[in-house]
Amino acid sequence: MQQKKTKNRNRGNRKKMVSSIDPKTLVKKANFKKEKKYISSITFKDLNLHHKLEKNIIYKGYKKPTEIQEKSIPSLISKKDLIGIAATGTGKTGSFLIPIIHQMLENKNISALVVVPTRELALQVQDEYHSLTKGLKFISSCFIGGTNINKDIIKAKRKNQFIVATPGRLNDLVKRKALKLSNTSILVLDEFDRMLDMGFINDVRKISNATAKRSQTILFSATVDKSQESLIREFVKSPIRINVTSGTKSSDNVHQDIIKVEQGENKFDVLLDLLNDKAFKKVILFAETKRTADKISRQLRNSGMLSDTIHGGKSQNYRSKVIDLFKTGKTKILVATDVAARGIDINNVTHVINYQLPMTMDSYIHRIGRTGRAGKVGTAYTFIN
Repeated sequence: MQQKKTKNRNRGNRKKMVSSIDPKTLVKKANFKKEKKYISSITFKDLNLHHKLEKNIIYKGYKKPTEIQEKSIPSLISKKDLIGIAATGTGKTGSFLIPIIHQMLENKNISALVVVPTRELALQVQDEYHSLTKGLKFISSCFIGGTNINKDIIKAKRKNQFIVATPGRLNDLVKRKALKLSNTSILVLDEFDRMLDMGFINDVRKISNATAKRSQTILFSATVDKSQESLIREFVKSPIRINVTSGTKSSDNVHQDIIKVEQGENKFDVLLDLLNDKAFKKVILFAETKRTADKISRQLRNSGMLSDTIHGGKSQNYRSKVIDLFKTGKTKILVATDVAARGIDINNVTHVINYQLPMTMDSYIHRIGRTGRAGKVGTAYTFIN
């Protein structure tokens, strides 16, 4: 008993984070309208892309660019700095990869670095890059935490034309002098709103300084925080801005509500009652800390629920396996920290549950964006103590 008190006393010395969200703003009916799909008046052939790239795009089954692609690709081919805001699932990754690959085919000295906030997003960008460069024999590498550093050092010493990486592992390789970024032509910050928050900003500044000779800077995200404007100006000068979505509001395709846990009520029991409803077929449950995520998942499994966890403390192999099980429906509930709010493209998520009030509205928007996708209506609940 005494040991428990000591632990709690130590925990109390930490600075307590307080959410900036007013819970009243998290109650909203889905204003679902049959999505009017944007149909471009042009095809990829009209973009005058390198014929080898165009061939791979057609092979992937893409005929017309999405709205963000149509509006951004010509400017990016012209080597202009750009800030693009578009919702998840609108083709943002292709918006920067296609012009980068085009430039690499036109000039063999062009090299690109894409920096992303999560391992999962890095792997998704790498997969899309590989499919667009099939048969082109470019040398590329993906550097993320949770993988073998010695293997990364070997890959870093190659003449990579394309690198996608998370900030921590990238700076680690630079510090070890295994990787030089000084010849980087193009720098992309994907999900830049997260990349410029207090958790990443120092790492991003180091990367920006190391690539100071670059000729082009590209920023993409689904949301933008107005408070970051001064930071944005550190990295791009007079950029073109393209907004396909406002980047400031939560999805119209998601029913949103709060669940108040009354005093004396067992929060986990309330959660369990919720999840026993047959409508909860595929659920992502967000927790604020790794410890809480592990605890909830363990309690769910002990209650007979098919549940597993992903967070920054899990190995990459474990995280990839868990996501595959969730995608295929072998796991019903994915308990996660914010690592799953970005870069994970999973179809048919019926519900998102915030077990605690998220710290920021930006985090909330990205979380609930995991449901209500591809013209479907989703549901998001947030627990309020």
